[in-house]
Amino acid sequence: MGPLNGIKVIEIAGLGPAPMATMFLADLGAEVIRIERKASAGGRPTADLFDPKIDILNRSRRVLALDLKKPEAIETVLRLIERADILTEGFRPGVMERLGLGPEVCHGRNPRLVYGRMTGWGQTGTLAQAAGHDINYLSLSGALHCIGERDGKPVVPLNLVADCGGGAMLLALGVLAAVIEARGSGRGQVVDAAMTDGSALLMSMIYTLKAMGQWGNERGANLLDGGAHFYDTYRCRDGRYLAVGSIEPQFYALLLEKTGITDPAFADQWNRQQWPALKQKLADVIATRTRDEWCARFEGSDACVSPVLDLDEAPRHPHNVSRETFVDVQGVTQPAPAPRFSRTIPDTPRPPAPGEDGGAVLGDWGFSAVDVDRLRAVGAL
Repeated sequence: MGPLNGIKVIEIAGLGPAPMATMFLADLGAEVIRIERKASAGGRPTADLFDPKIDILNRSRRVLALDLKKPEAIETVLRLIERADILTEGFRPGVMERLGLGPEVCHGRNPRLVYGRMTGWGQTGTLAQAAGHDINYLSLSGALHCIGERDGKPVVPLNLVADCGGGAMLLALGVLAAVIEARGSGRGQVVDAAMTDGSALLMSMIYTLKAMGQWGNERGANLLDGGAHFYDTYRCRDGRYLAVGSIEPQFYALLLEKTGITDPAFADQWNRQQWPALKQKLADVIATRTRDEWCARFEGSDACVSPVLDLDEAPRHPHNVSRETFVDVQGVTQPAPAPRFSRTIPDTPRPPAPGEDGGAVLGDWGFSAVDVDRLRAVGAL
């Protein structure tokens, strides 16, 4: 089920955000075949990092292992493409063309195909052929410079901004937009999703604040980067942390009330020159109690104060439990599909299927038993 029920996707297996983008599509009901290169069948090339049996990014789709060096395997992919709405790939520019699966060839077999390409630097540009990772794409967009403490170095925000937000989500949005357009025009197209572009796009609000004179280049000195005393994290007596986001005046007033702060210096909330001193004073107050003691005090208020939970605590938090934000799939705790839908509710995610019978996958997509036997005979399947 799910809102994408009926959409067919071919995923050429790779690393990074491309599998996450396809996971989003599969989560929402698309039928996805993940084509693994035969040499790495059953897992990613970096098998020491990713166990294919529990790799969450590969959930809810079927797996087909093909030797893409054989022309019979390429022809198999092209036959699958004839029945597909979307293809996704995450290689450097030119790799798919050298395999014989470039956009021109694929559109020759299916003019309506949406061809989603995920790279760090994009299909064009001076760095298009350069290697890179999330941190590099993030640095070039201006985003990495903005993250960190005052007088400190830039802090790496995991791989959430470039890989996940600027990459995977942008690719998923792009291919779905192109599918909608293709239903009217009858023509597919290439979606060029670059993580550098996506990282820059995610910075739109910050660039807005900069244009308004409300954001400077100094780290840890602005409203949303930890510069403000009312928007930061604070260490509690037990070494755990609180997240404070009391921006609006009514929420700020509740912050002062719940912490018992009566110091008149805090009345001048928006005096940026006072932020460092007020931050130290607030830190001293929060350090007097444990995190859970503070949570009990703030419970039910609109002060915008919450606990900083670790990866074991987050799935057990009452709100996440009530929302079923996390699910258990064969013993593996993982984020549930999102967003929520009132009518076309997606199924519970299925675990990765690295050892699936390729013949059964092809049979469900219209290949005959003779076709399958022939592919096995030449070592393509």
